[in-house]
Amino acid sequence: MTKIVDIRAKTPDELSGMLIDLRKEQFNLRFQRATGQLEGTGRIKAVRRDIARVKTILAERVRAAANQAKA
Repeated sequence: MTKIVDIRAKTPDELSGMLIDLRKEQFNLRFQRATGQLEGTGRIKAVRRDIARVKTILAERVRAAANQAKA
């Protein structure tokens, strides 16, 4: 599980790359679960939450940039 402080320290490009990696991992975990090869089922929940964290930070930055453009 990634800490929110670490996510906030990254650039938008790094966050986009991280999001892609997390989605690939999520796909692989779902595939392993479907075939019965998944050992640690808790990792699915952790990856899903990490994806939500990254998307939240990206959305916050977009909103902040939009607010600055208005002002």
